[in-house]
Amino acid sequence: MTGALYAVSDLHVSYPENRAVVDGLRPESADDWLIVAGDVGELFADIERTLAQLRDRFARVIWAPGNHELWTHPTDPVTLRGVARYEALVAMCRGLGVLTPEDDYPVWRGADGPVTVAPLFLLYDYSFRAPGTSTKEESLRVAYESGVVCTDEMLLHPDPYPDRESWCWARLAATERRLAAADPALPTVLINHWPLVRQPTDVLWFPEFAQWCGTERSADWHVRHRAAVAVYGHLHIPRTTHYDGVRFEEVSLGYPREWGRRGGEPRPMRRILGGTP
Repeated sequence: MTGALYAVSDLHVSYPENRAVVDGLRPESADDWLIVAGDVGELFADIERTLAQLRDRFARVIWAPGNHELWTHPTDPVTLRGVARYEALVAMCRGLGVLTPEDDYPVWRGADGPVTVAPLFLLYDYSFRAPGTSTKEESLRVAYESGVVCTDEMLLHPDPYPDRESWCWARLAATERRLAAADPALPTVLINHWPLVRQPTDVLWFPEFAQWCGTERSADWHVRHRAAVAVYGHLHIPRTTHYDGVRFEEVSLGYPREWGRRGGEPRPMRRILGGTP
């Protein structure tokens, strides 16, 4: 295999400017794979159209959901909630030939490989609490008092779980079993919309927002599960960092007002492995 493994996230195609960016995403070779690490959009039809567009271009597309895909948006004709919505997204992806966290993990055999490419869906459990708080309730109260509240509180329903943290813990347990069954001889590329560790949230302008950004329970996954690279989005702060010697890539495009401030043409597609840097 002579292609590369690329990644992008937070395409937010409800914005016309972002749809124009997506229209320009192209592989460098016919063998290139593309990771899409969540937040394609909010409306089911937009998500399907965008993933179909990318699948037509890339040899393989691998998707992990973000919080926006899981919203039950009041303008979306698809009114499914919680697990039912996620399962419908998985079924749609399979119809397009896009891999999901529910499918067998593919092995990338290009340059820098072989590696097991593992899309994850872990959610969050409010354990990245606001500074000075020790419980979920205190952390949420601080967020509401400061006016920094994630829209998930209104639109991301955990049905049939009683709350989002219960769904998160169920996802953690199921994903741990699947990762434990992966080939122990191969390193991994771990893909999760939310960062696996808390450190990337330290640079947030509003630290109260961190509670919607991951879980302390995945803090050592990049070590325990042999990650060569960990890919994430959600924060809209694209950068490369290292934790415990593992490379972390935040690959988000973000909103037009964000990438517009950086100047120049947005180039959100990040090379993760293989190909020519």
